Amino acid sequence: MKSTVSTGKDNFYPQIFRLAIPIIIQNLLSAAVNSADVIMLNYVGQSAISAVSLAANYSNILFMVYYGLGTGASLLCSQYSGKKNFQAIHAVEGIALRFSVAISILVALVAFTMPQRMMTLFTSDRELIAIGSSYLRIMGITYICWGISEIYLAVLRSIGRVTVSMVLNMLAFILNILLNATFIFGLFGAPKLGATGVAIATALSRLIQLIACMIVSFLSKDVKLNLAYMFLRSKVLLNDFIRLSLPALGNDLSWSVAFSMYSVILGHLGTDAVAANSLVTVVRNIGSVFCFAIASAGTILLGQIMGQGDLEKSKRYASRMLRLTVITGAIGGLIVLAVTPFVLKFASLNETAMHYLKYMLLINTYYIMGSAVNTALIAGVFRAGGDTKFGLICDTIDMWVYAVPLGFFAAFVLKLPVLWVYFLLCTDEFVKWPWVFHHYLKGTWAKNITRDNLFE
Repeated sequence: MKSTVSTGKDNFYPQIFRLAIPIIIQNLLSAAVNSADVIMLNYVGQSAISAVSLAANYSNILFMVYYGLGTGASLLCSQYSGKKNFQAIHAVEGIALRFSVAISILVALVAFTMPQRMMTLFTSDRELIAIGSSYLRIMGITYICWGISEIYLAVLRSIGRVTVSMVLNMLAFILNILLNATFIFGLFGAPKLGATGVAIATALSRLIQLIACMIVSFLSKDVKLNLAYMFLRSKVLLNDFIRLSLPALGNDLSWSVAFSMYSVILGHLGTDAVAANSLVTVVRNIGSVFCFAIASAGTILLGQIMGQGDLEKSKRYASRMLRLTVITGAIGGLIVLAVTPFVLKFASLNETAMHYLKYMLLINTYYIMGSAVNTALIAGVFRAGGDTKFGLICDTIDMWVYAVPLGFFAAFVLKLPVLWVYFLLCTDEFVKWPWVFHHYLKGTWAKNITRDNLFE
């Protein structure tokens, strides 16, 4: 397989867009699926939207787990792909699968046996608990399939095969939309299942995606989805994976659990705030696809360059990647602003929820810039060189020392209005900018983390 990185002329922009465009398409489809879920549930009722939004926090947390494990695998695999060492890539994939499969099975068992307890963390509303519990019980199947396929897709992306990864995700997304419509509205003779139908559709689409991953793996000449890789042994790679991926995993878990606390805060402020926030999340995700795609593509590109040992070139490319992120972050804010009138026109919420929705969307027109820049640097540039500890420390302090306590204090001690609480929560990304930029300017993140003699 030819490396995505050219060692000759400086051709950053063709390379970054070649990687970014499939990721943009994939992220747009992902946002479209979430939009479709919310739009369809909008016709079922506000309680269905709120219940699925709260229950989906567990999927969001699990996604961050997979993302953290995939990051550990990706940053090693991208650098070893620069050296064309596929034996190392197979071993890293196996290590990531060990962790992913074990965690997925554990969470699935909890979802099968204790879904009510999982829901009570986010709400005390009995109707929401009942709807969310039926959703979570079926989602247990999704977690197992998802945990395997996400690692394989992360490895494919890390070696530059972003188009294959995009197609496999497109399959899951399109199936999800079609099956959602089938089970929510009772099409083609299927029963009308509402929120439960969303879970069934997601489980089926992820199962089919896993089967598709196996087919692609069978046809692949280099990186395969092979559970036997879990038994490959390399103490050096295991130590590197743990050293690099555990801080990344801890970072993503710390951030995602803290971000879920925002839902806890809003959930106890009423279902109107939850319903409005569920729509806002969908719109924000659509506005963020371009800047997050640039960050993901930049991570692959920078990792391969560092694996080849050209650290100065990686610093030049990181600077250009940051400039692109700022531009796409501004575009994302304009997208949110542009779609706001359409969202307000078609949303089927009560008057209070609509009021919340309008101003939450306006807040997100600038909030996207904060999250885009931090994602590009913390989860992109720094991680490409194996620097995962900075993000763990920075995000943990920002979220757990600043944002979450501030949110609880504003909501339950000061008893501020919902929109003031939401505004304060949305200052979290900007508070850490000084430390993030300082670390970026130091340049210590640029490292070649590959090794020789891995299997002796």
